[in-house]
Amino acid sequence: MTNPYVPLLWLMGIGAVLALGGVGASAIIGPKRYNRAKLEAYECGIQPTPHAIGGGRFPVKYYLVAMTFIVFDIEVVFLYPWAVDFLELAVFGLVAMVGFLVLITVPFVYEWRRGGLEWD
Repeated sequence: MTNPYVPLLWLMGIGAVLALGGVGASAIIGPKRYNRAKLEAYECGIQPTPHAIGGGRFPVKYYLVAMTFIVFDIEVVFLYPWAVDFLELAVFGLVAMVGFLVLITVPFVYEWRRGGLEWD
């Protein structure tokens, strides 16, 4: 009788060898043409500027978009199982989901008021 985890360990080993092999092969045989633009820091399409000495304002549009994605992603992850078992959950499921949707609107309203949904 063999251990049931042996195939899983084999699969993980093969995956690790392929992943490390791909990274190693690209480092060895990949083109190495460096220029000033490739070595420059890239932050969501905005040219990096030196920060003010006293701190200054930092644009948060990128992070608001990321927060929108996370909020709606979490909402979808919880809505799918609820929709599948809607009839079995009955009133308790409906009350729980309404409460969840009320709670999930708080960050949405926060972002809306911060201007995260307005593109200038």
